[in-house]
Amino acid sequence: MNFILPDWPAPRGVKSLITTRTGGVSLPPFESFNLGSHVGDDLQHVSENRKRLRDVLPSEPKWLNQTHSTHVVDLDKAQAFEGDAAFTRKNGIVCAVLTADCLPILLAGKGCVGALHAGWRGLASGIVEETVGAMHDADLIAYLGPAIGQDAFEVGEEVRDAFPLESHAFRKGAPGKWHADLYSIARAKLEKLGIRQVYGGAYCTHSEHSRFFSYRRSGQTGRMCSLIWLEED
Repeated sequence: MNFILPDWPAPRGVKSLITTRTGGVSLPPFESFNLGSHVGDDLQHVSENRKRLRDVLPSEPKWLNQTHSTHVVDLDKAQAFEGDAAFTRKNGIVCAVLTADCLPILLAGKGCVGALHAGWRGLASGIVEETVGAMHDADLIAYLGPAIGQDAFEVGEEVRDAFPLESHAFRKGAPGKWHADLYSIARAKLEKLGIRQVYGGAYCTHSEHSRFFSYRRSGQTGRMCSLIWLEED
């Protein structure tokens, strides 16, 4: 397995990692470390991949039923896990989001961590604002995990129109098309919420074929996972 360990000054006790597509047992087009159970992969392969991930974690991740919504799950209280963000204040509970071009964002504060799945729809609808508000922590920092890069992410006018305050994050493409920078949009939204320590944001899932899954590039494909949890100091 080949993990990305976020390079950020997270508070003591905060642990995080991001998976890549290597190190698992899934066959094409899901090769090889697919963690998504909803993409058409052999579920026995997904189970084995999740077992391998579990071996390096303090507990089984709290897998969300992600729906491109703005629903935030408090893992310390929830009985159901449908939403696109989750947070916890308890040690050993693992927040996890699956992505394959959408932007995973990890958040860490003093005694509180969270993870959110932010595609353009989620960003436009307020997933960042909802998650930060739910966590109630004035000292959050953020890490932006692997997402599709601006050069590869061509969108229509309706996407640009969904971000009137982040027009700087769009570059003209073909007639009627724009190239959207998810990283720049997320940074702007986080900064507006007072989060100025934002790290990561240097990957492109679309162009790094051997390292990342990309839905836009491949259509049917696997999912990476971004995870964060608390451990005792």
